[in-house]
Amino acid sequence: MKIAIPSVLPGGLEAQVGAHFGHCDCYTLVDVEDGAVVKSEVIPSCAHEHGGCLAPVNYLADRGVTVLLAGGMGMRPLMGFLQEGVDVYYAAGIETVEKAVAAHIAGELPRFSPNHSCGGGHH
Repeated sequence: MKIAIPSVLPGGLEAQVGAHFGHCDCYTLVDVEDGAVVKSEVIPSCAHEHGGCLAPVNYLADRGVTVLLAGGMGMRPLMGFLQEGVDVYYAAGIETVEKAVAAHIAGELPRFSPNHSCGGGHH
């Protein structure tokens, strides 16, 4: 499975998890096989104009992402990910990308629900 985690620069497994999906510095992509990390890479974030919240959704889906771990996200991108078949999990408060991935592998993260989403007024 390919997991995307919004990250603070410079990205990577030791990076802080970005507080909000749409306003992160970059994304860390992590390939997991048989419960273990086999590869990680950092890609730049995707700029989106006001109301263009689906651009980052397509950007990650086009790169084969099947799981997203996020702390904050608006309703439009959440619905976009679900339509693309990307499973979204709530990872707020987890310090590093590596810890977020480990929590997901261990089944400790809840699915991201509309209750977790932001109103989007700051976009």
